[in-house]
Amino acid sequence: MSILWVVVWYGIKDVTGRVVRVASKVPGSPEKNKDTAATEFPSPRMIRLCMEHLGPSFIKLGQLLSTRDDILPFEYVNEFKRLQDQVQPLPLYVISNVVERELGKPLTALFDHFNSESIAAASVAQVHEARLFSGERVAVKVIRPDILPIIRKDIRLMYYLARMIENRSQRGKMLGVVNLVKEFERTIFNELDMFTEAGNIERFRTNFKHTREMHICKVYREYTSRSVLVMEYIDGIKVDQVEAIKAAGIDPGEIALIGLRSFSRQLMEFGFFHADPHPGNTIVMADGRVSIIDFGLMGYVDEEMMKELANICLGFADHDYDLVMEALKEMGLLDKKQICLKEFKADLKDVSEPFYGRPLPSISVKEVYDKVIQMVLKHRITMPRNLLLIFKTFVQNEAIGKKLGSTSSILQVARPYAENLLKQKLKPDQLFKRFNADARKMAGHFQSMPESVSGFLANAATNNLSMEIRHTTSSKIQQTLEKLINRLVVGIIIAASTIAAALILNSSQKLFNMDFGFAGFPEISLTGLLGVTGYVIATFLGLWLIVSILRSGRL
Repeated sequence: MSILWVVVWYGIKDVTGRVVRVASKVPGSPEKNKDTAATEFPSPRMIRLCMEHLGPSFIKLGQLLSTRDDILPFEYVNEFKRLQDQVQPLPLYVISNVVERELGKPLTALFDHFNSESIAAASVAQVHEARLFSGERVAVKVIRPDILPIIRKDIRLMYYLARMIENRSQRGKMLGVVNLVKEFERTIFNELDMFTEAGNIERFRTNFKHTREMHICKVYREYTSRSVLVMEYIDGIKVDQVEAIKAAGIDPGEIALIGLRSFSRQLMEFGFFHADPHPGNTIVMADGRVSIIDFGLMGYVDEEMMKELANICLGFADHDYDLVMEALKEMGLLDKKQICLKEFKADLKDVSEPFYGRPLPSISVKEVYDKVIQMVLKHRITMPRNLLLIFKTFVQNEAIGKKLGSTSSILQVARPYAENLLKQKLKPDQLFKRFNADARKMAGHFQSMPESVSGFLANAATNNLSMEIRHTTSSKIQQTLEKLINRLVVGIIIAASTIAAALILNSSQKLFNMDFGFAGFPEISLTGLLGVTGYVIATFLGLWLIVSILRSGRL
């Protein structure tokens, strides 16, 4: 079914602002069209059903939108979270054709056994269990062969619709619909590249290689291509199956702490975190270790943001809202020209204080998240994607901890990691490292200075140099500037008059000698008269300038 037909079928409002109502005329139209009969804008359920009908690209887009509470109404975000990409699995011969084409060998030459039944099937890829000839159990993730051209076509359509929405809707411009499509495009193409996911797994495995409580699966690079990923098979219990974890003799509370410690290290030690830790992606192994799978959605944190996150963590832990505010300002989220900082701090305290001292099971994570998002919307704060991912991952981790019966707060668990990070920043080697980085920047500025000065002088020589001074307290600043400039001009005149008089009086050239003997004066030349006049003018101006400075009280 074409995209236009699906849109008409569900009665979705089109991008030009007209409301499509012809869906009610379609024979056998389902009663779901009643949801949009009363209102011009389609209900969240209608949009979600439409996305599911349109296929993998739009399902993935809806899943991305479900993370954007900062720009979309809650009812739409909540509905998009219900989007499921479970689809009918492809038959074995289709999957085997992809594997054989990508790896260049028959399936029987690659694996001792390959399970014909998939263990997971989604709109983009599906996973099969297999066994290598060495006896190792592996999971084989295969990208669907027909998915890439479909996604490319859908993305072109999304860009077309997004540009049209921004051109015709002020709200569309405010939401940045085109940027949402760009974010989706980057996310889904990363998910389609198994080399990228393999690199993510290997980086995670390196980060946690000395951590006994965590296990990250091994990647078999010789069996991996752009469309096929072969990794160690992780057998265990999903983290939300609390009774099964207890039955295996494992303490669920300890599992929760492992998850919180792992996330704290990801943020404040490695700067690289798993951004989708839902229960299906977290496995509890038989020996009590925790393993994370599916590394398609990752987040990155640079050193500066790691430091500010540590300050935010310590600020909330100590009720130090000034520290939190300072960290948010350093991250570029608070602009005093656009936000009333006093009001924002009051709202921050109102949101945070009621949760202090309460045990974790009594706190609704959704309640905390909703209050923070309301504050973000109220103050019109634009949150960068990585910060949103961090916040959502924090919510997911603490929600899992709560389900496991933990009474520990992520702030309590993360605090020692935050303190350690800030201590590390003060170590001599780190200070020297930052000094070297600053020195390189400064060297770059010095290197480019001659070119900048040359450009400045060239603009001045061609009258292309302009200066603009803006001020808000007009009259007072203008008067101050005028006084300053007047004194500067007078000072220049005094200096010029003094120098000119000295040069003239010391000159050997005498022009137009005049005899004033009849008045009792000696003979004097015109040049001498001009020199004396210059000294007199300089003296009077100098005295006037000194008196005005003394009278101003700012000597």
